[in-house]
Amino acid sequence: MDILGKCFVKKVDCVSREIAGETIIVPVRSHGGDVNAIYTMNELGTGIWSLIDGQTNIGKIVETICSTYDVAPEKASEDAVAFLLSLEDAGLIGTAQSALRTGLRP
Repeated sequence: MDILGKCFVKKVDCVSREIAGETIIVPVRSHGGDVNAIYTMNELGTGIWSLIDGQTNIGKIVETICSTYDVAPEKASEDAVAFLLSLEDAGLIGTAQSALRTGLRP
């Protein structure tokens, strides 16, 4: 599958809140006092996080970024893919295909 066709879902064991245009994510599997387990996203990260729904693919996320910000599609694609893969590596999201097999939100 082409990477731009890939869809992600949020893990159910993460709590997120939007505050003043930024998103804070705390994995509840971690100890609440573990500062390394708290993730903060800026406005762009928050926008991408809101599009992670198991149905919106990376290509559509890139289109949304390009229509919102003055950025070349290649740069938006490169940055969005890197950001989403970092969220996956951190255990905050997973692929939509694995949602039924593991604890992910549809």
